[in-house]
Amino acid sequence: MKKYTLAIITLLASTLLFNSCKKEYDSIESVDEAAISAYIKKNNLTGMKRDALGVYYQVLDAGSGDLIKNADSVLFTYQEKSITDGSVYYTTSANGNDGTYLGYMRNRFNGSWSEALNNLKFGGKVRLLVPSHLAYGKNGSSSPNVPSNAIIDTYITTSTYTRQWQWDDVKIQAFLAAKGLTATKDISRVYYITNTPGTGTDVIDENSTIVFKYTGRFVDGTVFDSSTDGTFSITLANVIKGWGKIVPKYTAGAKFRIIIPSDLAYGSSGSISASTGLPDGVIPANAILDFDLEIVSVTN
Repeated sequence: MKKYTLAIITLLASTLLFNSCKKEYDSIESVDEAAISAYIKKNNLTGMKRDALGVYYQVLDAGSGDLIKNADSVLFTYQEKSITDGSVYYTTSANGNDGTYLGYMRNRFNGSWSEALNNLKFGGKVRLLVPSHLAYGKNGSSSPNVPSNAIIDTYITTSTYTRQWQWDDVKIQAFLAAKGLTATKDISRVYYITNTPGTGTDVIDENSTIVFKYTGRFVDGTVFDSSTDGTFSITLANVIKGWGKIVPKYTAGAKFRIIIPSDLAYGSSGSISASTGLPDGVIPANAILDFDLEIVSVTN
């Protein structure tokens, strides 16, 4: 009898423990749901739909291009904000953009982006309110810096362009027009402007040792690197591809400007730390680069 009573007590304790855990998990969902509903009401967000996961979303612009399929590569920008105080947790760099396959985008945050991206066309834009338990959860994140149980207000804007080089070329042309610059477009898609023709006689190839003065900028004018004291020496075999396409057109003494599409610069990874092998944040993914260059000397 005592053994039977003990078994009953153990079973009841296990049941209570299981129900307690389930109740705690359910309470996270209900807290998120209540907070999102209050946020929608407070900000008069009409047109929001709720999917089966509890994500609220709205298609702000259906897009005008072709329907995006799972296997399609999508170029896009996005921003994640707090619904509590509007703090921005992450935003795509103004000097670059994100890109991946739609199938991967749909899987983000436990599939919370999936339904919002259904039937979206290239150039489309959506807004999502992602519950905390589907986003960064109770642990939050250190990179980006997101606190515990944060509900994420997300804006995703897809590009009308399906290839990075196409979008880069449009951006470069818009940049040149805005600055009133006239540049020559090389077959490589690098644009260049000659300010001072060179007077040297040595022909430059990838094995030439060249001393440069240079300043590197993003198209918004931000300088990310510079060496103007005449001590920077390198061969073309060790520079980004965009330099290698244009520098051999010149000789010592030349001063010129080059605007380089991202695939001939640091590409979809951005600049990489030599010590960690990871993106270092100096040059973002898919960034167009603008260089002023002076060839100080050439040694063959």
